[in-house]
Amino acid sequence: MKALIFPGQGCQKEGMGKDLYEQFPKAKELFERANDFLGYRITDVMFNGTEEELMQTKNTQPSVFIYETVLALCQDEVKPDVVAGHSLGEFAALVINGTITFEDGLNLVLNRAVIGQKACEKYPTGMGAVIGLSDEYVAQRIKEIWDETGEPLYFANYNGPGQVVISGSKKAVRVACKAFMKEGAKKAVPLAISGSFHTPYMDEAKEELGEIIKATPFNTPYCPVYQCVDALPHTDPVEIKENLIQHITHPVLWTSMTLNMAKDGVDNFFEVGTDDTLQKIVKRMCPDCNVTSLLHIPTYEGKIKDYSIE
Repeated sequence: MKALIFPGQGCQKEGMGKDLYEQFPKAKELFERANDFLGYRITDVMFNGTEEELMQTKNTQPSVFIYETVLALCQDEVKPDVVAGHSLGEFAALVINGTITFEDGLNLVLNRAVIGQKACEKYPTGMGAVIGLSDEYVAQRIKEIWDETGEPLYFANYNGPGQVVISGSKKAVRVACKAFMKEGAKKAVPLAISGSFHTPYMDEAKEELGEIIKATPFNTPYCPVYQCVDALPHTDPVEIKENLIQHITHPVLWTSMTLNMAKDGVDNFFEVGTDDTLQKIVKRMCPDCNVTSLLHIPTYEGKIKDYSIE
């Protein structure tokens, strides 16, 4: 079985998508549809903009979403049996399996970025990466650190065994990272992210974005999507929509998602992104599986999949 897996924010790169735009008419059409929908030429930022421009709130998440969606449609070698996305990547996955249209996905991602930014500006929060400690140990310690400091601290991402992201107040994240380094972590550092994504700090964002998600048409997909909120495959549009809403304040269960896909028969994972971030994680958990990038799959003029685009 084949899975297309979509990374989240952080995989943006200068020049992303320019080769697709120049090589494939369908890619050019989709990029131009994105420009028209957004009301400005995001392709100028993606293809020629600086890293600073690409990191602006209104550009980052839409750029990642557009690139991943177009890349997945610009190949004719891999029709997925399942799809899955890490955090932001779930929106691209839902376009590719036909749950939502390209424009609706772009609208949700743009609102996600803007609404999430408002929530980030309201509280002094941050995130931190912790590598080399067990999930159970980190869970115990973040509870203790919360009790000791009185500062909220949560799991945000379960990325792989011994590789997690914590989130909460900036003070709590700093204290936790210092403690984890002393306690044997290979790495424990605050990330250059202002905000506490996938935690209760996003409750207001969940309410606001949730209303937009509720108003968006969701179709029965062509293949299941493994969702971040419960790590399980879904084909019911009502369930998919509710899970997408709940995911705003819920940690990313990528570890369980990967293991569940492998348990259910997926033995070929194709990352749809600019690098090999997810491939490295998946390969460590599933060493017997074929794990590669769509960038290594041949593309063909005139054979660009558009079965999920309306």
